[in-house]
Amino acid sequence: MELPQRTGSRAEDSGLAWRTASVDGIRSRYLVGGTGPSVVLLHGFGLANRTYRAALEELVRRGVRVYAPTMPGFGGTAELPSSKFTMRGYAAWVAAFIRSVGITEPVTLIGHSFGGGVAIMTAHDSPISVGRLVLVNSVGGSAWVNGRGALVAMRKRPLWDWGLHLQADVLPLPELTRVLPVILRDGVPAALTHPRTFWRAATLVRTQDLTAELAELGRRGLSVTIIWSNEDNVIPAAATHTLRTAHEEIRTITVDGRHCWLLADPTRFGEVISEVLAFAPATDAAS
Repeated sequence: MELPQRTGSRAEDSGLAWRTASVDGIRSRYLVGGTGPSVVLLHGFGLANRTYRAALEELVRRGVRVYAPTMPGFGGTAELPSSKFTMRGYAAWVAAFIRSVGITEPVTLIGHSFGGGVAIMTAHDSPISVGRLVLVNSVGGSAWVNGRGALVAMRKRPLWDWGLHLQADVLPLPELTRVLPVILRDGVPAALTHPRTFWRAATLVRTQDLTAELAELGRRGLSVTIIWSNEDNVIPAAATHTLRTAHEEIRTITVDGRHCWLLADPTRFGEVISEVLAFAPATDAAS
């Protein structure tokens, strides 16, 4: 059930509005705005929908209707029950969100980082809801090159290594001036207010191998695009390669930038997504 929010916010001034939906008993604030085909954007690990406000505004300007929920355990949204704290549980919640806000046509589902893994599973488990899948620097790859140069399973990558590379990702300009402030604003409170969710979600990020699900989506004929940035220190090239090769029909786009490039350069993000939307029509998942 969708609930209205008070008007006059900075988000609404930009064409976006805050709304609240009750999804499987969990209240989530989400951003919505624009007219055109429906796009749902899933945020990255430890962040929230408002982290992506500039990127969402860019999509609105380019003629799409965007929805951006804050997923359970992040940005003030309550946690998933322990029994549902899996990638499949997150995916079921996203599918329920799509239904709860009244979207009836298959959406373009965009997932960044952790949100990419959730998006893969959502498309896999709820095909009627997703007509096109766009993965931006997504988790879910199966390989990692360790410090000795050996190719090993991603689940063997320690959490401290993820943290070190995320730090390196936001130190250069413009990431330092544009990305670091929103990570500090949204990521640090998430770790403090929901520490259990924060670390359990970190384990999901580290251990998920979603290449089989992605290959199945390719066999179903779903339009899948993988976008990766060539200086990403968080999602290594080896992991992205395993996603790229999950199915021969998966399209890949490489852009300049680091893991959070879409936060540093929302205009470029809008350009890339516009090109993706124009490339091929979404799958009619309901047929």
